[in-house]
Amino acid sequence: MAPEPSSTTSAITLNINGEKRHLSVDHRTTLLDALRERLDLTGTKKGCDQGQCGACTVLLDRRRVVSCLSLAVAAEGREITTIEGVAEGDELHPVQQAFLDLDGYQCGYCTPGQICSAIAVIEEHAAGWPSAATDDVRPGAAPPPLTPDEIRERMSGNLCRCGAYVSIVRAVARGAEAHAEAHAAGRSANGPASRSAAVKEAAV
Repeated sequence: MAPEPSSTTSAITLNINGEKRHLSVDHRTTLLDALRERLDLTGTKKGCDQGQCGACTVLLDRRRVVSCLSLAVAAEGREITTIEGVAEGDELHPVQQAFLDLDGYQCGYCTPGQICSAIAVIEEHAAGWPSAATDDVRPGAAPPPLTPDEIRERMSGNLCRCGAYVSIVRAVARGAEAHAEAHAAGRSANGPASRSAAVKEAAV
C-alpha cells in the first residue's frame, strides 16, 4: 500500500502502459526515478540526468519527453508509454522490429529512448509537423518526405555514444514505411496508439 501523503509528498495515479499505478512520491521525484526506482520499469535508462542525451525518453500522451526533467506529479492522469509498453503482447512494434532487423543499436543502452523517440517522430511526420530541416513550413504545405536529413534532425535529441546513427536512421525509415503501409490498409500499427483504455490497477 502506498504511504500516506505529507506536506512534501503526494499520492498520485500514473497510467503507464495501460495500467493504473498508485504511489506516493516526493514532489521533487522525477518521472524517470519513479519509473525505475518505484515501479521497476527499468527499460527507461538514466544517462546524463540533465535532459541532453535522450536515453530516458518516454511517450507522454503520445508526445516524447525526457523523463529525467519531468516531475512524476505532473504526469498524473496522463497516458505514459515506456519501452515496456510499445509492443502488443509477443508482437514487436514495427519500429522495434526495424531496429532489430537493421542493427539499429550496439551496446543497446540508448535504444529504448531511441525507439520511443522514433515512434513519436513517425507520428509527428505523418501529422505534417515540420522540423528545422523542412524546406516548406507554410501552413497547409504538404508533409516533407522523411529523408535521412529529416530523420537525423528529428532524432537529434537522442544520442548514441556507440555511433550507430547510420543504422538508426535506416531503422526509423523502415518503421515509417510500416506505419504508412498500415495507414493505407486502414489499420493501426501496434503500440500506444492502438492500446485500449487502462483497466488494470496496482498500488506501490
